[in-house]
Amino acid sequence: MAVSEVDLRRRWSERRPCHGLWSLLPGAVTGEVLARTGADYVVLDLQHGALAEADLPGVAAAVTAAGSVPLVRTRSPQFADVGRPLDLGARGVVVPNVRDAAHAREVVAATRYAPAGSRSIGRLSGGADRPLVVVMVETATALDDLDAVLAVEGLDGVYVGPGDLALSLELTGEDRRAELRGVLSSIVARAGAAGVPVGVHAYSGEEAAGYAAEGATIVTVAVDTVALGQVMAHHLGVARDRSQPP
Repeated sequence: MAVSEVDLRRRWSERRPCHGLWSLLPGAVTGEVLARTGADYVVLDLQHGALAEADLPGVAAAVTAAGSVPLVRTRSPQFADVGRPLDLGARGVVVPNVRDAAHAREVVAATRYAPAGSRSIGRLSGGADRPLVVVMVETATALDDLDAVLAVEGLDGVYVGPGDLALSLELTGEDRRAELRGVLSSIVARAGAAGVPVGVHAYSGEEAAGYAAEGATIVTVAVDTVALGQVMAHHLGVARDRSQPP
């Protein structure tokens, strides 16, 4: 059954989890394969992935046709970088490097047409009149201003980037893992108490399920490059083990 951005917004408002995949690989075929797994959403990563803006119309259309919602992590929180993917087929954006609540309000405004916001009319392919807008909590300043961020009108959710947040809080390394995990749990709890959908970036179903058990409803369960490498390494290992002479 096809899922739309309206479905995601409604399910999140009802505190029901939506499960998605994260894509760093380019190409419409990649997007279609990921969407056909039954994922509720597929995040196409323009910040760190190999996908280019010019690929978005085809990839977003393939994801949509396969029944999933194409979201885009933007290259930056700049006005043009937020609006451009929405003109090229994205049904929502996940915006990195948001500093604080004032910055989050600017991001929301960049996704809304006047008079509600500052988005410019000029959509070329697909997309949505009222796209989903999720901001990333991955800096110490965003964490310090979290209560105000959670109160920003028009925000559909917050998404935690543990790697960058750990760097910003100086919580990198195995000896700080438990402390970082406590911070992540606190963010999930605070967002839940405020009635704001929240997710934490994860690389496996087990890790994602742990965050969901604490109340996360934006549940990213795998990243395509990581999962592909793990699966291929597994099958190579199995084949090589069984090819050994007795």
